Amino acid sequence: MAGHLAKEEGIDMTESHWEVVNFLREYYDEYKIAPMIRILTKAIGKKLGKEKGNTKYLYDLYPGGPAKQACKIAGLPKPTGCV
Repeated sequence: MAGHLAKEEGIDMTESHWEVVNFLREYYDEYKIAPMIRILTKAIGKKLGKEKGNTKYLYDLYPGGPAKQACKIAGLPKPTGCV
């Protein structure tokens, strides 16, 4: 399903894309909420490394918005405060 949603969003899923999607799913399983972008970047930085925990890296992967677009592809609800 994620691959299909990504294709609809115009994203060719790479290992880096899947890393973010899987991180979001784990985060959601633990906290029962999708993280806003600021929380997402900090949490990814802690888990996956500083070079991946920044907005430029995440926007390069998900130009439609790392939190909103990646959550959609992951099958999660939009993050709180996301328009």
